[in-house]
Amino acid sequence: MEDDAPVIYGLEFQARALTPQTAETDAIRFLVGTQSLKYDNQIHIIDFDDENNIINKNVLLHQAGEIWHISASPADKGVLATCYNKTADGKVVTCAAVWRMPAELEPGGHESPEDAASPAHALELLCHLGPAAHGSTACVAWEPAGDGKRVISLADNHILLWDLQESSSQAVLASSASLEGKGQLKFTTGRWSPHHNCTQVATANDTAVRGWDTRTMSQIYCIESAHGQLVRDLDFNPNKQYYLASCGDDCRVKFWDTRNVTEPVKTLEEHSHWVWGVRYNHSHDQLVLTGSSDSRVILSNMVSISSEPFGHLVDDDDLSEQEERL
Repeated sequence: MEDDAPVIYGLEFQARALTPQTAETDAIRFLVGTQSLKYDNQIHIIDFDDENNIINKNVLLHQAGEIWHISASPADKGVLATCYNKTADGKVVTCAAVWRMPAELEPGGHESPEDAASPAHALELLCHLGPAAHGSTACVAWEPAGDGKRVISLADNHILLWDLQESSSQAVLASSASLEGKGQLKFTTGRWSPHHNCTQVATANDTAVRGWDTRTMSQIYCIESAHGQLVRDLDFNPNKQYYLASCGDDCRVKFWDTRNVTEPVKTLEEHSHWVWGVRYNHSHDQLVLTGSSDSRVILSNMVSISSEPFGHLVDDDDLSEQEERL
């Protein structure tokens, strides 16, 4: 792999939203959403051929507005959700919608030569997630297991659980909850836990991280000062059901055991600016990827808090986890 040339893909417009394709597919696929104020925005479907070290791409038009968040259905290979800016009554509101990509561009689909030569395809709108009355939507999180018919959206201080009807053409609000307190409380991000039969969701607002039971929409834990500044992202360990990672504007990445949230299990201080994203490797949960506005992406080897802490030949005391960055 060290001898392979780096694979670079350029975008015509600025982009802040990226997600992997998680539904069952043979392709290594990513979806990227752009942010342009002047032109129709786009979703780039990027397929990476790891055997030949090349990228194949398709482009879809997202004419609704600039994309701030994108997520792919874990069950339907052709369905995705976006949060995008829209101007209404002189105000900018971030809306959320569920879309379907053209069948010939779904994983396993085949694009004809005529289609390949034509302009970019447009997404098919399936449904909106809520009226603007709920506020600006920060993110949409799909239920990790099941048939891809349940999603959570976070709009201002509301957490909304939606049931998507047949063909995802209609979204019915199943239940909701709201943040209570002084000031303008707003959710910034959220993550659905793959454990506990998918009955728990973690959210972030300001410096706090909260856990919710989706059956009652009640709060089950709260880390009031999880970070010194704004919490940017969350992710659950895919193999250890109580372990949660968070990152934020205090330049730190923290790992929590949600059974005891008084102190983090581990803290990383490798970045020198805001940490925007944190993700576990779904096959090897000791590998944690973080991205920051210090222009660095760091892959850390967190063996001591992984699901197999003793599955190696080096004692934890002798392993400098930061030096194990790949």
